Amino acid sequence: MRISNGFDISASALTAQRLRMDIVSSNIANADTTRAQVVDGEVQPYRRKIAVLSENSQTPFAQTLNAAMNGKSPANGVKVSAIQEDQEPFKLVYNPTHPDANADGYVQMPNVDIAKEMVDMISATRSYEANVTALNATKAMLTKAMQIGK
Repeated sequence: MRISNGFDISASALTAQRLRMDIVSSNIANADTTRAQVVDGEVQPYRRKIAVLSENSQTPFAQTLNAAMNGKSPANGVKVSAIQEDQEPFKLVYNPTHPDANADGYVQMPNVDIAKEMVDMISATRSYEANVTALNATKAMLTKAMQIGK
C-alpha cells in the first residue's frame, strides 16, 4: 500500500462531488428554461442532468477481495463515469400567453424539481465535507508518523 493512497482516494471523491454540485447548480439555473435544445425539429425545454458515479477501477470484485485479504490496498477511489439526462417527462403548465405555449395553451417546462435538486446538493456537499475530513485525518496521521520517526 502506498502512503499516498488515502490522498488519492479522497482527491478523486472531492473531484466527483464537486462535479455533482456543478451539475445540480446547472439544473437549478435552468429550471425555467423552455428553449434549450432542438430534437427532431422541435424545440424542447432543458432536461435535468444526473452524474453517474462509479469505482475508478475495472478490477472484478473477486480480485479486489483477494487483494484486500492479502493486505494489498484494493481501493482506487471514484469517478464520474457519465452525465446522463433524466428521462422523466416534461411538466405541462397552463399559460396561454407564453410564447412557447402550444395550441391548447400549455407550455412544456423542464423536468427539474427544485426540492430534489436541493436534496442532491446537500448530499453532495455533505460527501465533499466528509472527504475533506478524511483527507485531513490522513494528513494528521502522516504528520504524527513523521514526528515519531524523529
